[in-house]
Amino acid sequence: MKPAPFSHIRPHTAAAVSAGLSGESAKIIAGGQSLGPMLNLRLARPAQLVGLAALPGQAEISEEGGALVVGAGVTHARIEDGDSPVELPAMMRHVARGIAYRAVRNRGTLGGSLAHADPAADWVTTMTALDATLRLQGASGARATPMRGFMQGAYRTALAPGEFITAVEIAAPLRAPLWGYHKICRKVGEFADAIGAVVIEPASGYARIVAGATGAAPLLLPELAADLARSATVPAPARITEALAAALPGADRVKLHQLTTSLARAIDKVIAQ
Repeated sequence: MKPAPFSHIRPHTAAAVSAGLSGESAKIIAGGQSLGPMLNLRLARPAQLVGLAALPGQAEISEEGGALVVGAGVTHARIEDGDSPVELPAMMRHVARGIAYRAVRNRGTLGGSLAHADPAADWVTTMTALDATLRLQGASGARATPMRGFMQGAYRTALAPGEFITAVEIAAPLRAPLWGYHKICRKVGEFADAIGAVVIEPASGYARIVAGATGAAPLLLPELAADLARSATVPAPARITEALAAALPGADRVKLHQLTTSLARAIDKVIAQ
């Protein structure tokens, strides 16, 4: 397997990145753990790859103005290992530990995963549950967008042409919430068939339940989250399935059962804390 010919540049400024993306059939490469196989299989045939490794700030982690700021180039392995000057949510370390294999985690990046927008990827569900905000940069300047509207479908995002993710912001109070996360995979290292993510922060009243690996963007279930925050009891499986079926009218019984199971187990973990 060999990719089609392409050129590769490594800009040192955001303006140069945007300029590199202005040509036809240009793609960003970060860790390359998703794009690399697509290139080898010739599912993607960009004329130019724009690498972000030389861009300043992509691998930094900091706390600014009440928010944790994680650079888009931070690898899954760094999050897993807690290699950070500021404390990150324990949920993030747990999620990172379960992504694929260590070799993938050593190279794959947080921003790359979010921009790739695979419905079964862990970070798109996790960052939706943590109500993250994405910092974007493009030729027209910088902007921020909430994660809950960033993924618009399978492999589709709100990134405009020439834009890229520079960092992810998470509200500092969500550094240590009550949380639960459970995914169903056929075997270790594979993408999930279903993901359940729950985050509760009692002091602020924050409550979010998210179903991931639905085939599209992560699914928010606000009524279930409000019920859980109010009663602190696990909703009946039939109640979870009912909420999922209403939001996913085309889902078959197997998919609904998998999603119900993953959500129920994630909620169980919250209740147990």
